[in-house]
Amino acid sequence: MSAGKKSLLLLARRDHTEAMRVAAGLTIFGHAVRLVFMTGPVADTAENAEQAEMLELSDIAPETTVAGQDLPHLEPGALALAMAEADAVISL
Repeated sequence: MSAGKKSLLLLARRDHTEAMRVAAGLTIFGHAVRLVFMTGPVADTAENAEQAEMLELSDIAPETTVAGQDLPHLEPGALALAMAEADAVISL
């Protein structure tokens, strides 16, 4: 990764919609962004669908710690490793 470009882990804990918006925005600066949804399933809303499209355009493949979702599931050990490997962890 070039100077100034970071590997960022964004934890979507309280506001999934805002987390998706922030994650997509961080890629504008060339950062590698990994997004993990936590605490519950992502609500099926028009706003979330719009933000999901932005994630796709930003090449962000979200993951989740919530079992039973259609996204790749991240076990606690894998989440801890992702946090340790990231240059920065953002919690929203």
